[in-house]
This record gives sequence, structure tokens and C-alpha cells, in this order.
Amino acid sequence: MAQQETDQQGFDALPVDDEGFVVDTEQCEEREQAYRERGTSRPITVVGNPVLHKECKDVTAFDDDLARLVDDMFASQRTAEGVGLAANQIGVDLKVFVYDCPDDEGVRHVGVVCNPVLEELPADRRNLDDSNEGCLSVPTAYASLARPDYAVVRGQDVKGNPIKVRGTGYFARCLQHETDHLYGYLYIDRLSKRDRKDALQQMAEGTPRYPVVAND
Repeated sequence: MAQQETDQQGFDALPVDDEGFVVDTEQCEEREQAYRERGTSRPITVVGNPVLHKECKDVTAFDDDLARLVDDMFASQRTAEGVGLAANQIGVDLKVFVYDCPDDEGVRHVGVVCNPVLEELPADRRNLDDSNEGCLSVPTAYASLARPDYAVVRGQDVKGNPIKVRGTGYFARCLQHETDHLYGYLYIDRLSKRDRKDALQQMAEGTPRYPVVAND
């Protein structure tokens, strides 16, 4: 409807703070709901699918097709009860991810990043957090993985405007995890051979709680 379209245009251009970072903590419920209610949930691709193991293509067209993809990604993320989802996790070879993730203070963050690039952190900001990590594309499996507890991602929004997003704790892990996806890396690729094998065994023994695309 016209009113919903107007609202969504406003949602696509998030405000920024004094340091130029997007303010992704406001109207979270309204924004996430607007996306997913227009979208169609798609099954999740799992480890072994070729689209997950190569760098995705840059987003160059910030058009209605991209907007529909983002809607479907939010719908798929909700179905799978995830906190972040990359486009290749629903089989689309494009550098875009969505997130609906709390930080360690329980503050909710909702947003979209196209063509993300992780900033290199100075040594004094590289405090490693050795927490458990899971992935919708490796269903039912979890493993401990050390990642910096602070992250900054630069990219573009769905209109092509330059943006930067920062996160701490769990949200920082999400930003790093989803950016990894778009460059062909799963979190299990960062594990030791033994831990990777254990995670794949967990997956083999488990049953996904959401639809997945079976690998041939």
C-alpha cells in the first residue's frame, strides 16, 4: 500500500550518529516487520553448496529486485530464527546481508549491508572473545571460535548510499560472520581440523528446525 511504501523508503535510509555510524537501534520491530511481511521465506543452503564456498558478486543494481531480495532475506531469517543472514545462504550470489541481532547489552540492531568490507582493527581494539558460534548453513552445530569483540563494517544500504556499522560483543561476531559468508567463508573454515570435523558430525546427527536445500 502507499503508506507502507512511504514508510519503507524512510526505513531504508537510517540516520547516522555524530561519528557517521548508522543508528540501527530505533524502530527495530517496525522495520523488521515491514521487510519480512512483504517477503517470502526461502530454504537455507547448507555447507557443501557451491554458492557458499566462493566470493559473491558485488551489488551493482540498487533496484526493486534487490529490495525484494532483502524482504525475502528478512522473512527467511525469521523462519530460521537467526540473527543474521547472507544472500548466498538462500542461494543468491550477491554481497548483501541482513541482521536482527542484540549486542551484549541486550540492545537490538536491525539493518542491511551491501558490499560489506570489514575494517582492520588497531592492536588495542583486538580483544578476542572465545564464545560459541553457530550458523544457519551448518544447522544444529556449534563450536567455540575466537573473534574480536568489536567490529566495523563499511558498505552500502539498499539505495546504494555509503554506510558504516559498528558492533560489540555478540553483534560484532554477527557482523564478522555474515561478512565472511559473502567472501566464501563459513565459520567452520576458521576452526581446527578436529573442531571442524566435530561440527560437521553435530550437523550430521541433528535435524534442522527450518527448511534447507539438500545437497546432491
